[in-house]
Amino acid sequence: MKFKVLTLFPEFINSLNTYGVIGKAIEQEKIELVVKNIRDYSKDKHKRVDDEIYGGGAGMLMTPQPVYDSIMDVRTENSIVIYMSPQGRVLDQNLCKELLNYDDIILLCGHYEGIDSRIIDNYVDMELSIGDFVMTGGELAAMVVIDSVSRLVEGVLGNEESAVTDSHYNLLLQNNVYTRPREFNGLKVPEVLFSGNHKEIEKWKYESSLKNTKEKRPDIYEKYMKNNKLK
Repeated sequence: MKFKVLTLFPEFINSLNTYGVIGKAIEQEKIELVVKNIRDYSKDKHKRVDDEIYGGGAGMLMTPQPVYDSIMDVRTENSIVIYMSPQGRVLDQNLCKELLNYDDIILLCGHYEGIDSRIIDNYVDMELSIGDFVMTGGELAAMVVIDSVSRLVEGVLGNEESAVTDSHYNLLLQNNVYTRPREFNGLKVPEVLFSGNHKEIEKWKYESSLKNTKEKRPDIYEKYMKNNKLK
């Protein structure tokens, strides 16, 4: 899987090359990261990439020419162009799974007041948000997408089971988890986890997962219960 990031701040994204699991995945060529500086595509003699908004408005807007040229430079027949935008579809685990179907993902990062709408309307395949809030740029959001999708790529995680037991993978939150010592500050690990009875352990994990979801994310719990009643 190849991620191509178009940005005004490539150093932000390039930090992923040295970041834990993702950095190792890049080193082992499980995923590929290509970072392009949009400013390099500007035909302005001062490499300017922003201008005033027609009709008035606060702030500046990224001009279409350098953004368009950067997209065209890296786009292929198999690419999906994603603009990181607070107006986009909100990222969730299902969308992360959907993005696994693409071998070539282009992530466009805006700045200032965003980018010219002619780019969004004609050269972007998807607008994507990481939540209902606004950030100063799309870089951190793009890094979230790279991280959350990459860990689902085969071979990226040391243990493939890690991804399928994560919160949200099957809609439910993760069950409670414990490690040594068996007792800490008088708090004991549930005895069933030492029973060796795999059927009972799996039952406990499911009930713990269900309980966590109901208490922490009742909205997800209701969706899960509704989906399972329909089956």
